[in-house]
Amino acid sequence: MDAAFESLWQYYQSACFFLTQSFSSAVPFAIVTAHNPLGQKLTSCQNRLLDRQLQGDIDKLGIPYRAIIGAADDLSHMEKSWALFLDKAAAIELAFKYRQNALYYVDKGLLTLVPCHKGEHEIELGLFANRARLVNELPELSDK
Repeated sequence: MDAAFESLWQYYQSACFFLTQSFSSAVPFAIVTAHNPLGQKLTSCQNRLLDRQLQGDIDKLGIPYRAIIGAADDLSHMEKSWALFLDKAAAIELAFKYRQNALYYVDKGLLTLVPCHKGEHEIELGLFANRARLVNELPELSDK
């Protein structure tokens, strides 16, 4: 594993999440984004285009979903993401299509960082509720 990926992998482990409604811990879900494929920073316009494509694929699946924002714990970086109520294998396939290094999966309230490529292992990150920030409106994203 190269140093740039190792840095990203560590970064992913400190994420927090903004959502407008709490989720039941009884229902598993994935958190997937299309932003910044393979960790390469894109413009907000490019990320919005990828996000619309991902949302189209989610709509075709016919599954329940909710918008969510994944963020660095210091809020220096945020990405539009989707909480998807589907199984882990299908979530990995979708994230892989959008060239993501990883996704998050929540089962029984436990948050797990799940790699989309070989060479990494899943990492349990504790309770999702400890990283969830309930807000009235999702924060606006910028090109920071």
